[in-house]
Amino acid sequence: MNTVIIAYNKPVGVVCTTEKVENNIIDAIQHPENLLPVGRLDKDSEGLILLTNDGKIINKIIHPDFEHEKEYVVTLNLPIRNQFLKDMAAGVNIGDAITKPCIIKTEPGTKRIFRIILKQGLNRQIRRMCNVFGYQVLKLQRVRIMHIQLGKLKPGEWRLLSKDEMKLFL
Repeated sequence: MNTVIIAYNKPVGVVCTTEKVENNIIDAIQHPENLLPVGRLDKDSEGLILLTNDGKIINKIIHPDFEHEKEYVVTLNLPIRNQFLKDMAAGVNIGDAITKPCIIKTEPGTKRIFRIILKQGLNRQIRRMCNVFGYQVLKLQRVRIMHIQLGKLKPGEWRLLSKDEMKLFL
């Protein structure tokens, strides 16, 4: 089997499932190979998601033991307070779990946008973390998974990984 991995810029509204539901990721991409999404990105979020035809790669990327970095750009409804950044970075009790410490910093020149780097991927984690502090997420975009960057891909576009990107996986 020839391993295929693609980077896809998932638009808001596309559902990360192979089930035959409206707006599923497989129909959105229309790739000739039988691909599976590597992890999830909720319907209200946008940005980078990988898809592959190799199940072993999926486990290597999404298994929590590997603690691979995922980076997001998040826009909030209110200006960011310094204490919020400290508390988010330390880990947050989101009810059914306490999140692992993470790296977080505001985007230069903005008051309501920050970057966050996570090494875990709990269900709707960033939205739930922000809600604990009274913030609502207006926009959430994943811009990086491990060494793979979203780059200049427009929403709905996908590309094959480069040879160098593939080497690091295989």
